[in-house]
Amino acid sequence: MNIKFISTVFLLGVLISPSALYAADATNDTATEYMEDATITARVKVALTEEKMIKSRDISIRTDHGVVDLTGKVSSKEESDIATNCAAKVKGVKSVHNNLTIS
Repeated sequence: MNIKFISTVFLLGVLISPSALYAADATNDTATEYMEDATITARVKVALTEEKMIKSRDISIRTDHGVVDLTGKVSSKEESDIATNCAAKVKGVKSVHNNLTIS
């Protein structure tokens, strides 16, 4: 077999497998919905990283149908509120659930 073909099939398998694993837990999501949520998650991560008032990097982000869940630890209530507001401003976000704990 052609080595390029085998490499391409392998690469596609690597790229598609996370979608297949996610689909097991979100049976009603289409591939498009999954990709939209993944894009929103990436945009929120970038927005939180660029926000200078957010010192913590211990924030996890999960998006489901445009609803962003923030979990992790921050140092203050102010930082928690800034993270929520920052995430809410991202294109495609319908609402934000703030599950951040203050340590």
